[in-house]
Amino acid sequence: MDGKNLFETRTTYRLIRLEYGLGLVIAAVFFFLHIDEVRWIPAIGLFVYIDLIGYIPGAVAYHRSRTKRIHRAYYVAYNVMHSLATQTLVVLAWIWLWGPEWALLVIPIHLFGDRALFGNFLKPFALDFEPVAHPAYARFTDQYATTPVTPVTRSAPAGEVTTAARQPQGS
Repeated sequence: MDGKNLFETRTTYRLIRLEYGLGLVIAAVFFFLHIDEVRWIPAIGLFVYIDLIGYIPGAVAYHRSRTKRIHRAYYVAYNVMHSLATQTLVVLAWIWLWGPEWALLVIPIHLFGDRALFGNFLKPFALDFEPVAHPAYARFTDQYATTPVTPVTRSAPAGEVTTAARQPQGS
């Protein structure tokens, strides 16, 4: 994926999930190495509140909806609560108010687990709230998988030589 091709192939999607999986393992190892020091009420609350606010209301609305179209506010709530930026601010606020503690590791465990284990990332408005392949994306991936890879031809800016125009050196 890049700034001009905002999609993932199966391979790049799996690699991104693997990266989050590494983060999950690191956070879980530190959590379990200090399990005797974890305050369980904050740990459970911090782990659960993300989905209580960000996922469950949208999932209930989605499953109750006949059309499966739900208000954008559910997507916003999901994306805000499952954002690494938001949860970093929560952790920093917690540390400022009550000090650092091992229970805070449940936040990256939750977010990295969602991404690594379940493949859940932020939700765009145009897709169903729950994972359902969009017909246009399904067509695209079928076409992408069967299209041979060829270099993309483009005009080169003045003074730049494209790959196709380069001549072999030497000999």
